[in-house]
Amino acid sequence: MGTHERPLDDPQTYQIIGAAMAVHTELGCGFLEAVYKAALAIELRDRGVPFAREQPLPIPYKGHLLPLTYRVDFVCWDEVIVEAKAADTLTGVDQAQVINYLRASRCRRGLLLNFGARSLEHRRIVWGHRPDTGPGQPRPPQGGDTRTKT
Repeated sequence: MGTHERPLDDPQTYQIIGAAMAVHTELGCGFLEAVYKAALAIELRDRGVPFAREQPLPIPYKGHLLPLTYRVDFVCWDEVIVEAKAADTLTGVDQAQVINYLRASRCRRGLLLNFGARSLEHRRIVWGHRPDTGPGQPRPPQGGDTRTKT
């Protein structure tokens, strides 16, 4: 995916962002993260977006799965990871969390949403590994594409 894409070039993430905007418009900022996640689940369901909540994500290491997992807030369409926050602002640590989720999964796209600011913050993150490269398999030599889009 190129650096000059418009949101409509990726209708799945565009639809998730629209659902998040509806939640933020209705609730505003100031609630705990759990409130926004519950509301986002309702909004995604009402919009017909297939999703799973609190999905365990195993971590591969040298051909083995570690005995612990990440917990992903949402996985939509079995291919878009969504991480929701309720903070003053998004940080590099938040973005790194989504990148790590993408690295450990077979997903290429992630959305980082922040409901805690006066306006909804969202970052679309694309991990640049090939679709046939999964957990525990070699990554492309150049590593991941961590460009973000807002």
